[in-house]
Amino acid sequence: MSEQLWGMLFVSLWQTIYMVAASLILATIAGVPIGILLVTTERKGLWENILSNKVIAAIVNAVRSIPFIILLIAIIPLTQLIVGTSIGTTAAIVPLTLSAIPFIARIVESAIKEVDPGLIEAGNAMGASNWQIIRKIFIPESMPGIIRGLTITLINLVGYSAMAGAVGGGGLGDLAIRYGYERFNVQVMLATIVVLIILVQLCQVIGDYLAAKYSHV
Repeated sequence: MSEQLWGMLFVSLWQTIYMVAASLILATIAGVPIGILLVTTERKGLWENILSNKVIAAIVNAVRSIPFIILLIAIIPLTQLIVGTSIGTTAAIVPLTLSAIPFIARIVESAIKEVDPGLIEAGNAMGASNWQIIRKIFIPESMPGIIRGLTITLINLVGYSAMAGAVGGGGLGDLAIRYGYERFNVQVMLATIVVLIILVQLCQVIGDYLAAKYSHV
């Protein structure tokens, strides 16, 4: 590849990292509380409210069922409202975030449900409030599972970001399509694939390390 294309590859890589990192952070901020609500409002939960639980679960399932490429196009008006445009790297963060929120919510719900009930009973016996149980038991004990789930979500977002490039989202997907596929440049395609593989491997290694670090086993 030419020096210009190498430069474009590095720019596209940073655009992908920016999209994926921002989306994961925003989705985590929104998804974790939703996941906690799914657990605490269920039957025999800390704040049992079956109606609220069913409504939240229905919304989460509805968003999860929408294929990303359809969601990407369907929320173009919302993206324009939030960002001011539907094209570009920053604009792609909106659909990426919305697609990740329900997955993170379910990941958090599943991780918390794996917490030993005996720890919750011990907390109640010591007079801990619901908020204290969430902060001192739910989150710390479920952290390894949450981190593993976030790692999977992060890797999925890398794939989604490449898909977003197909509609002008920038990043490695955009580079692969415009300079690899449309111009029949095999070198660009191969370079993009190699970079994506390395990026995914790094995400997995870091995720495994953090999960092991926070594991109580």
